[in-house]
Amino acid sequence: MKFRHGTFSYLPDLTDEEIGAQVAYALSKGWPVSVEHTDDPHPRNVYWEMWGLPMFDLAEPDGVLAQIDECRATHPGRYVRVQAYDASLGRQSTALSFLVQRPAQEPGFVLERQEGSDRTQRYAVRPYATNRPAGARYEGG
Repeated sequence: MKFRHGTFSYLPDLTDEEIGAQVAYALSKGWPVSVEHTDDPHPRNVYWEMWGLPMFDLAEPDGVLAQIDECRATHPGRYVRVQAYDASLGRQSTALSFLVQRPAQEPGFVLERQEGSDRTQRYAVRPYATNRPAGARYEGG
């Protein structure tokens, strides 16, 4: 099962050249860019670990691409994403978010059903990866 998260999630994985083009677009809009990673890609887990600080006032994507490469090399078995933020409305909001790396094996999610009072049913999604401890959820991660 391929994890779908962020912009371009239903397209084939982006090449480094395509990633550079998207980062250049974000920078042309004046959006600060950050690189983040996680080994728990639950859809509601929006706060991933940051790789360095957000990059402000860049004109060229080279600095961001270097940070992406460092993060990939350090965490080869984790999900890595790029986030671009737009603060033009007086608050920080995500303008662009996309994956730049995913683990070779993605175990997927389990749908858990719980029965409550009056025959109500509640559903929850839990990643199979969380059966293992943090930091050991994916090979090489």
